[in-house]
Amino acid sequence: MNDRAMAAGLVLAGMVGAAAILAAQGGAQPAPQGGRGGGRGGVQVAPGEPCPPGTTEVRPGRCSAPELPPPSIVDYRPRTTLVVPAHPVPKAKFPVIDSHNHTTVNGSNISQLVAEMDRLNLRVLVNLSGGSNPDSVKQKVDFIRTSDHPDRFRVFANVAWNGAGGPGWAEKAVADLEQSIRNGAIGLKVAKDLGMFARKADGSRLKVDDPALKPIWDLCARLDIPVIIHTAEPQEFFSPLDNQNERWLELALFRDRRHSGPGEPTFEELVGERDRMYAANPKTRYIGAHFNWYGNDLARAGKQLDQLPNLVLEVGAVLYDFGRQPRAAREFFIKYQDRILFGKDAYQASEFPYYWRVFETADEYFDYYRDYHAFWKLYGMDLPDGVLKKLYYQNALRVTPGLPQSGWPR
Repeated sequence: MNDRAMAAGLVLAGMVGAAAILAAQGGAQPAPQGGRGGGRGGVQVAPGEPCPPGTTEVRPGRCSAPELPPPSIVDYRPRTTLVVPAHPVPKAKFPVIDSHNHTTVNGSNISQLVAEMDRLNLRVLVNLSGGSNPDSVKQKVDFIRTSDHPDRFRVFANVAWNGAGGPGWAEKAVADLEQSIRNGAIGLKVAKDLGMFARKADGSRLKVDDPALKPIWDLCARLDIPVIIHTAEPQEFFSPLDNQNERWLELALFRDRRHSGPGEPTFEELVGERDRMYAANPKTRYIGAHFNWYGNDLARAGKQLDQLPNLVLEVGAVLYDFGRQPRAAREFFIKYQDRILFGKDAYQASEFPYYWRVFETADEYFDYYRDYHAFWKLYGMDLPDGVLKKLYYQNALRVTPGLPQSGWPR
């Protein structure tokens, strides 16, 4: 057993012991033993009261601990007995533009990337990590233009946010971004450091809607380039790391994803800043990365799209939210079919087919590709062909003019 599994096992073992302590202290009353489904001993709880740690409800109002030591959260991998039709989709039905990726293309990987992309029907891969140095952007773009595959890759530029509000910051940031666009970048990617980690010249947190950033948004409107922005993280990353947090395993694995500590901005503070920034810059075209982290609240996402005509959403790294609410997600994607782009975020060729399967099939109860992201199963949305085409490539071609515009199916 590795250290993480051992630690998780010890935590759960401690929780079982805590139940006995709680019962002994009178927090819940012992229940009679014996009978089917009784476990070892048990405690009575009042209606609506949760079971004590280390126990589960075995009858209404009665909680018991397992007779056997429970497996750790990382070791419990139940095999399903459900028998349902399965339709894996190794290749997308229509060509795809990945508007959200972070793969730098070079001489050592381009042949392998193109071969994998061909198998997936991934027509264009957009690298959002072009950098804030115009020379670095030029190097990446020049390599693509002089390669054997000039229409398979594109690059977005970035901005160095630290120091905003200080003397000369805006002038330099605008000049660098404008030169990066001249050098071949086709958009601006804003990473989560804006709002969470970047600092103003005076050392304070740089808020997403800080007026000092207005020249950047104005430049993007003038140059007619989209801004894809990643603000905050999933909502539960800002919640306490307790037994009710559905992202417990991920947060236990990755310390830098926990943001509920004192002094850190809250989820609502961050998305509020971002959403006010969208509204304050109606001439700038925005792509909300990761569905703006509203994939778990489609009503909120729909209200936002209704209010902001300059906004579209992108699906990178939130497939687990669509796949657990396939009927509602299907209705949303049909209603807002002109406002959603495909994106993946991390490039792993083996993971794209999970997206194709969720979007293209009506399959039920199949695995997600990363257990620590989601412990639940996925279901297919069975999107119509017309919606798939818009999601996969048509919307991206409209939102990002610098993409290759010819050779697409009608």
